[in-house]
Amino acid sequence: MLRLGERATVYCESSVTLLTYWNAPSDKRISVTLTTTSLSLTTALPLTGHPARVYLNSLSLGSQPTMKQALDAIASLLTNNECDADTLDWAALTYQHTAAVQAALLEINAPATVQKKMAALRGVLTVAKKLKLMDAEDYEAAVDLPRIKNHPLPRGRALTQAEITALIKVCASDTTNQGARDTALIGILRGAGLRRAEVVKLEVRDFDGDSGALEVRQGKGGKDRTVYLPEGAIAFVNDWLSTRGNQPGALLCPIQKGGQIQYRKMTPQAVLLILQKRAKQAGVESFSPHDFRRTFCSDLLDAGIDIVTENPEGASPWILSMGLARTGIYSLNLFLILHIPFDCL
Repeated sequence: MLRLGERATVYCESSVTLLTYWNAPSDKRISVTLTTTSLSLTTALPLTGHPARVYLNSLSLGSQPTMKQALDAIASLLTNNECDADTLDWAALTYQHTAAVQAALLEINAPATVQKKMAALRGVLTVAKKLKLMDAEDYEAAVDLPRIKNHPLPRGRALTQAEITALIKVCASDTTNQGARDTALIGILRGAGLRRAEVVKLEVRDFDGDSGALEVRQGKGGKDRTVYLPEGAIAFVNDWLSTRGNQPGALLCPIQKGGQIQYRKMTPQAVLLILQKRAKQAGVESFSPHDFRRTFCSDLLDAGIDIVTENPEGASPWILSMGLARTGIYSLNLFLILHIPFDCL
């Protein structure tokens, strides 16, 4: 449930629901009368007829927890912590509710966060309309809100070669199974620019130890593609496989403290924790797994590759490696052009 403290709250007086929040510039409390009826569901809806559940089920597994949290926060805000996404009557919301919620959220959250939460709200209302729980006129009014202005500073950074070398040396000097796995992990993230959610889905069958080809299945947008690792990264993955063995299953696996390999997939969160641990050991400034992807894109630009016009699918820079895989030949040729030094050991 949302915890807003003194910044914003919703409370009920008799049958009238009020949303109250503080306007930071004016330092004034603003109260908005929202409804004279309860927003709680009076009758349980089947999962196939519940707007929030249908909306969440339409999202990828990776997006569902974030958007569920956003919907819970909005429901909590509207009902003084009485409802969550499952118990709020979303179809009963009007323009009064959505406009007041957006205004209140802008007082307590960054614009990007508000955009995300309001996108979740719009998604649920769209489903409510499709399920004929909300008429078109009420829906259009409820989603007709002012555009949220957002001018964020650039996020993330590209890692330097010195930082990557330090990370690899720290992992390679670790003679445990974790050391071999983490060296391979960094080799894949650095050498192919994959997302961490894609890395944890890789299986042994997806890697060709001779060519360095990696079959990325069901990447972003549900698309499959082939990417190629540079020579040094191929060696790192092959070294890991000599430790792991070629049993079917996840390419990169969790490892117990005693060194026992668990033949199952890691979680994206585990990748983050591994990199944070290795960064601390190597004395490298904090970075995110996605920064390897930014580094990869930066290398393409430095190599003189026009990452928009050279991409056969016309993909944007941040989805370049998806477009690279339209043909294996194109992808392989690009990776031959792009030199990524892994000869640091």
